[in-house]
Amino acid sequence: MAIDHTTVERTAHLARIRLEDGDAEDLYGRLNEILGLVDQLQQADVDGIEPMAHPLDLDQPLRPDEVTASDNRDKILRLAPAEEDGCFLVPRVIE
Repeated sequence: MAIDHTTVERTAHLARIRLEDGDAEDLYGRLNEILGLVDQLQQADVDGIEPMAHPLDLDQPLRPDEVTASDNRDKILRLAPAEEDGCFLVPRVIE
């Protein structure tokens, strides 16, 4: 798939990018090179190859699921300006 100068200019306009004449030519060439590489990748034979999320077969080490924080709820609620039924009271935001 190749693009033309009109597509580059239209895309730059939609993206609100100001291109000078020299920049447009350079961008046109680079985009066509990138699309050429994408075409090469699409021609690769991938039949029988299972999709993978990572090229290396790695396991994520997990830490043990243990409670580490103590319950400080009552101590913290005593510092609050207002509380009711174990919850903080805050000023009403929506009327």
